[in-house]
Amino acid sequence: QVQLVESGGGLVQAGGSLRLSCAASVRIFSINAMGWYRQAPGKQRELVATITSGRSTNYADSVKGRFTISRDNAKNLVYLQMNSLKPEDTAVYYCNARSTVVGIQYDYWGQGTQVTVSS
Repeated sequence: QVQLVESGGGLVQAGGSLRLSCAASVRIFSINAMGWYRQAPGKQRELVATITSGRSTNYADSVKGRFTISRDNAKNLVYLQMNSLKPEDTAVYYCNARSTVVGIQYDYWGQGTQVTVSS
Protein backbone atom coordinates (compact mmCIF):
# COMPACT_ATOMS: atom_id res chain seq x y z
CA GLN A 1 0.00 0.00 0.00
CA VAL A 2 1.30 3.44 -0.95
CA GLN A 3 0.16 6.57 0.84
CA LEU A 4 0.58 9.92 -0.86
CA VAL A 5 0.24 13.36 0.72
CA GLU A 6 0.17 16.49 -1.41
CA SER A 7 1.04 19.99 -0.25
CA GLY A 8 1.80 23.40 -1.72
CA GLY A 9 -1.53 24.38 -3.18
CA GLY A 10 -3.09 27.78 -2.64
CA LEU A 11 -4.35 30.97 -4.20
CA VAL A 12 -2.14 32.79 -6.70
CA GLN A 13 -2.63 35.51 -9.27
CA ALA A 14 -2.40 34.78 -12.96
CA GLY A 15 1.22 34.73 -14.07
CA GLY A 16 2.40 33.55 -10.67
CA SER A 17 4.06 30.32 -9.59
CA LEU A 18 3.44 27.50 -7.17
CA ARG A 19 5.33 24.32 -6.34
CA LEU A 20 3.38 21.26 -5.34
CA SER A 21 4.98 18.46 -3.37
CA CYS A 22 3.91 14.85 -2.99
CA ALA A 23 5.32 12.80 -0.14
CA ALA A 24 5.17 9.03 -0.53
CA SER A 25 5.13 6.49 2.28
CA VAL A 26 7.37 4.12 0.36
CA ARG A 27 10.65 4.36 -1.50
CA ILE A 28 9.58 5.82 -4.82
CA PHE A 29 12.56 4.51 -6.76
CA SER A 30 10.66 1.22 -7.00
CA ILE A 31 7.49 2.82 -8.39
CA ASN A 32 7.18 2.66 -12.16
CA ALA A 33 5.71 6.11 -12.58
CA MET A 34 4.66 9.06 -10.49
CA GLY A 35 2.39 11.77 -11.76
CA TRP A 36 0.13 14.71 -11.21
CA TYR A 37 -3.48 14.88 -12.32
CA ARG A 38 -6.05 17.61 -11.86
CA GLN A 39 -9.79 17.92 -11.74
CA ALA A 40 -11.67 21.16 -12.23
CA PRO A 41 -15.29 21.57 -11.14
CA GLY A 42 -17.63 19.78 -13.51
CA LYS A 43 -14.79 18.21 -15.47
CA GLN A 44 -13.10 14.84 -15.55
CA ARG A 45 -9.77 14.24 -13.93
CA GLU A 46 -6.99 14.81 -16.45
CA LEU A 47 -3.31 14.06 -16.66
CA VAL A 48 -0.96 16.97 -16.02
CA ALA A 49 2.48 15.34 -15.98
CA THR A 50 4.17 12.03 -15.28
CA ILE A 51 7.73 10.93 -14.56
CA THR A 52 9.00 7.38 -14.76
CA SER A 53 11.56 5.63 -12.60
CA GLY A 54 14.01 6.35 -15.43
CA ARG A 55 13.06 10.05 -15.19
CA SER A 56 11.31 10.19 -18.55
CA THR A 57 8.64 12.86 -18.44
CA ASN A 58 5.34 13.46 -20.18
CA TYR A 59 3.18 16.58 -20.09
CA ALA A 60 -0.27 17.59 -21.13
CA ASP A 61 -0.12 19.99 -24.06
CA SER A 62 -1.83 22.67 -21.99
CA VAL A 63 1.06 22.82 -19.50
CA LYS A 64 4.10 22.17 -21.69
CA GLY A 65 6.72 24.85 -21.21
CA ARG A 66 5.10 26.09 -18.00
CA PHE A 67 5.11 23.11 -15.63
CA THR A 68 8.00 20.87 -14.63
CA ILE A 69 7.73 17.54 -12.84
CA SER A 70 10.67 16.16 -10.89
CA ARG A 71 11.39 13.52 -8.30
CA ASP A 72 13.77 13.17 -5.38
CA ASN A 73 14.17 9.46 -4.75
CA ALA A 74 16.27 10.01 -1.64
CA LYS A 75 13.44 11.96 0.01
CA ASN A 76 10.56 10.03 -1.58
CA LEU A 77 9.18 13.28 -2.95
CA VAL A 78 7.70 14.29 -6.28
CA TYR A 79 7.35 17.93 -7.26
CA LEU A 80 5.34 19.91 -9.73
CA GLN A 81 6.75 23.36 -10.43
CA MET A 82 4.02 25.49 -11.98
CA ASN A 83 4.96 28.78 -13.62
CA SER A 84 2.99 31.30 -15.64
CA LEU A 85 -0.21 30.07 -14.07
CA LYS A 86 -3.51 30.76 -15.78
CA PRO A 87 -7.05 30.85 -14.40
CA GLU A 88 -7.77 27.67 -16.36
CA ASP A 89 -5.18 25.87 -14.23
CA THR A 90 -7.57 26.16 -11.30
CA ALA A 91 -8.33 22.66 -10.06
CA VAL A 92 -7.72 20.11 -7.36
CA TYR A 93 -4.33 18.54 -8.07
CA TYR A 94 -3.80 14.88 -7.23
CA CYS A 95 -0.58 12.96 -6.89
CA ASN A 96 -0.55 9.49 -8.43
CA ALA A 97 1.74 6.50 -8.04
CA ARG A 98 1.50 3.69 -10.58
CA SER A 99 3.12 0.36 -9.85
CA THR A 100 3.07 -2.81 -11.92
CA VAL A 101 3.47 -6.09 -10.06
CA VAL A 102 3.36 -9.41 -11.89
CA GLY A 103 1.63 -7.71 -14.78
CA ILE A 104 -1.05 -6.09 -12.63
CA GLN A 105 -1.20 -2.30 -12.52
CA TYR A 106 -1.92 -0.58 -9.24
CA ASP A 107 -2.84 3.09 -8.91
CA TYR A 108 -2.56 5.05 -5.69
CA TRP A 109 -3.88 8.56 -5.13
CA GLY A 110 -3.39 11.35 -2.66
CA GLN A 111 -6.22 13.36 -1.18
CA GLY A 112 -5.59 16.34 -3.48
CA THR A 113 -4.56 19.94 -3.00
CA GLN A 114 -6.51 22.94 -4.26
CA VAL A 115 -4.89 25.36 -6.69
CA THR A 116 -6.80 28.54 -7.45
CA VAL A 117 -5.52 31.05 -10.00
CA SER A 118 -7.22 34.44 -9.99
CA SER A 119 -7.37 36.66 -13.06
